Amino acid sequence: MNPVEGLIFGLESALTPELLLAALVGALAGTVIGVLPGLGPVAGAALVLPLTFSMSPIVGIVMIAAIYVGSMYGGSTTAVLLNMPGEAASVMTAVDGHAMAKKGRAGAALSVMAIGSFIAGAIGVILVTFFSPLLSGVGLLFGPAEYLALVAGGLLALARVSGGSPASGFLPMIVGVMLGTLGQEAITSTFRYTLNVPEMALGIDLVPVGIGLFGIAELLLLVENPSRSARPTSVRLRELMPTRAEWRDAVPAWGRGSAVGFLFGLLPGPSATLSSFASYRLEKSVARNRANLGSGAVEGVAGPEAANNAAAVGGLVPLLSLGMPFSATFALVISAMEVQGIEPGPLLIEDNPEIFWSLIGTMFVANMMLLVLNLPLVSVWVQLLRIPKQLLFPAIVVIAAIGCYSVRNSLLDVYTLAAMGAVGYLLRKLSFTLAPFVLGLVLGPLVEKHLREGLFLSRGDFGYFVQRPIAAALWLLVAVVLFGGGIWRLVTRSRRASTPA
Repeated sequence: MNPVEGLIFGLESALTPELLLAALVGALAGTVIGVLPGLGPVAGAALVLPLTFSMSPIVGIVMIAAIYVGSMYGGSTTAVLLNMPGEAASVMTAVDGHAMAKKGRAGAALSVMAIGSFIAGAIGVILVTFFSPLLSGVGLLFGPAEYLALVAGGLLALARVSGGSPASGFLPMIVGVMLGTLGQEAITSTFRYTLNVPEMALGIDLVPVGIGLFGIAELLLLVENPSRSARPTSVRLRELMPTRAEWRDAVPAWGRGSAVGFLFGLLPGPSATLSSFASYRLEKSVARNRANLGSGAVEGVAGPEAANNAAAVGGLVPLLSLGMPFSATFALVISAMEVQGIEPGPLLIEDNPEIFWSLIGTMFVANMMLLVLNLPLVSVWVQLLRIPKQLLFPAIVVIAAIGCYSVRNSLLDVYTLAAMGAVGYLLRKLSFTLAPFVLGLVLGPLVEKHLREGLFLSRGDFGYFVQRPIAAALWLLVAVVLFGGGIWRLVTRSRRASTPA
């Protein structure tokens, strides 16, 4: 079916009772996860992942995707009301959003945020509809050389752009890749580094790693530094509508943010976070009220919020077309697909078109649900922050431990949860980035697989990996990401030095 027919089919599927319920539960659960301290889209999706194993493939995948979108909204809600971003992607929303709240315009900020999220999600769905089939056609030309360049190159590029310094991204990535070698090797079935522990034969599971690194580590930081939390406030429904001037300023910012976010979603790295920063920087340059950004300008809420939601949807393009999860949350979507026997990649649209188009259609429906439901429920979400931490934090830990144990009925996963919580806490204290760790664990085995397949086909010739045009182009792109910034700085510095004073 062509893209238009596929989108119509996806929307029809999304309106079936089963998928509507999955999208509703996922969107609401994601909002709660975004509001609550100590949880995020990765930890939330990891908690839900074991539950999806008993569901039909599309229902489980839709629920995880809806959690991702909902958690973005929830994180931005606390960013506006409490100046406490629930997600890194909501940091820029907090700058002007909380400033608007202090001026008594919290309702308007929340409305701009919610409407912008819906518009960006809708634009993203339309673009995914047309981009994904095109990229799938290119993906059919891929062999081991191209996949190695895509997986290894994407991993290297992610590590480079994720941290403030190269080491803060590369070191966690290397540790994640090393952990990915534990267990039974895929090609020769050799057991590696199992320490004679039978449970280790299956390797390290992604669920306890994700919950430990992102959820438990954040709880430890909150216990150590209670000032990270803030007091809830209240918002009245009659304050939710923006003024005419705010509408006029928000509309172009939504468009700019959606475009920036979708483009960032196609790239490896923390796309939602990076796109929100890029969008804010763009608004600083072109917004009508750019002089007021930072002190409560509506463009400072509209642009970054549209950008991070468009990036979340844009990430579906490489995920569905090439089987490449460019974020830790989408790595969990890949895991859910593989458990259900679905192979994401170029053949997904041919072999499982109902899953492909239903997921796209449901993303649109989930964004609409968030718009309709969450504005009236803003005050309810804020009340969750009144739960005493003595009750909230232990409850999160217990739920996390039960969820990890239920994946494989193994205490090893509970021990892994505790260990990863400690590792995540230390990495955060040392200012390391966590996403490369998770993606190293997921993509490391794929790097090994495609490397060995390519060497087998080429009879040990490493030149095979750069001789094919698409692979060579991908490696060139990776080189630009890795070294382009440094080379540009050197050129600029030498020009300044050669310019006479």
